[in-house]
Amino acid sequence: MTDKLLIVDGSSMLVTSYYGNLPRQILFEKDPEKKKSFYHLIMHNEEGQYTNAMFAMIRMLMKILKEQKPTHIAFAFDKTRNTFRREKYAEYKGNRSETPQPLKEQFVAMENLLENAGFKVFYDDRYEADDIAGSIAKKFEKTMPTYIITKDHDYLQLVNDYTRLWLVQIKQETATEIQSRYSNIYGFNVRDTAIPDKAIEITKEVCKSEYGVYPYQIPDLKGIHGDTSDNIPGVKGVSSAAAPLLEEYGTIEEIYKAIEECQDAKEEKELNKFWKEELQIKRSPLNALKSSKEIAFMSKDLATIRCDYPLDFEIDDLKININKDNLIKDFEKYGFKSLIDKIR
Repeated sequence: MTDKLLIVDGSSMLVTSYYGNLPRQILFEKDPEKKKSFYHLIMHNEEGQYTNAMFAMIRMLMKILKEQKPTHIAFAFDKTRNTFRREKYAEYKGNRSETPQPLKEQFVAMENLLENAGFKVFYDDRYEADDIAGSIAKKFEKTMPTYIITKDHDYLQLVNDYTRLWLVQIKQETATEIQSRYSNIYGFNVRDTAIPDKAIEITKEVCKSEYGVYPYQIPDLKGIHGDTSDNIPGVKGVSSAAAPLLEEYGTIEEIYKAIEECQDAKEEKELNKFWKEELQIKRSPLNALKSSKEIAFMSKDLATIRCDYPLDFEIDDLKININKDNLIKDFEKYGFKSLIDKIR
């Protein structure tokens, strides 16, 4: 069996599992207080601990371990929103609502369950899960084929010749349709290949075709576009011009270099003409870019995954060696009786 490293964005998977396994009364109720009145319907154990997200995530993981057969695995979780990015920009992720209590309490429980089962679990007060995942990938991706599974598009920037991304979609139909479009790029028939449910496999070429830029340009794209999910501002009024500008110049730095090389209004007019005629940009982004340079560079910096998280372990420490006794104890504790026979 070929060695394969899988890095799991634990926070993304747990959140997806939580909302995918909620009672309809909560899913479709808009009033926050009324939602709470239905919390008793959420899956829980005999002690009243909420377990719906954990149960769904474990089932997903067991299926991945069986079908994708990774030999090494690592889990990265977010611990807090008050990371170093908030020190740079106080409003970072400031638009997000508070995590529901039934989900919040399952984070620590899920992390403990995974650790008890013998898996390596990582979280930090200053770094986000994607920084940790990126650091693990960069350290080991040349040692063996590396895959990251998440729903978070920020991870696109980590894709290269050694690391691929399994990007989870909302529906299986969407994943199948996207994958089918790229059979010629993949070089294989997706129906005959084991890819996790609802996921699409992102290579450098697929990233360029699907999102208009190569993986390394994702931070530049977000520097211009911004990112509403993380409350990264970007440059207003330039979104449609971002991809063609990056196609031409490669990075935000080079875009601004071209702007700043203009000596006067005449040269700026020539630059606008080039953008319009050669890059097919209908509405000039020049003034918006000139007035938002600091915001653009800050936005790119916020969107850039750091791969310098300190790691004091080697690849063999990530080798899968499940402690089944501990796992069965936790399954019994949380009432996951239907899963016990699957691991005996």
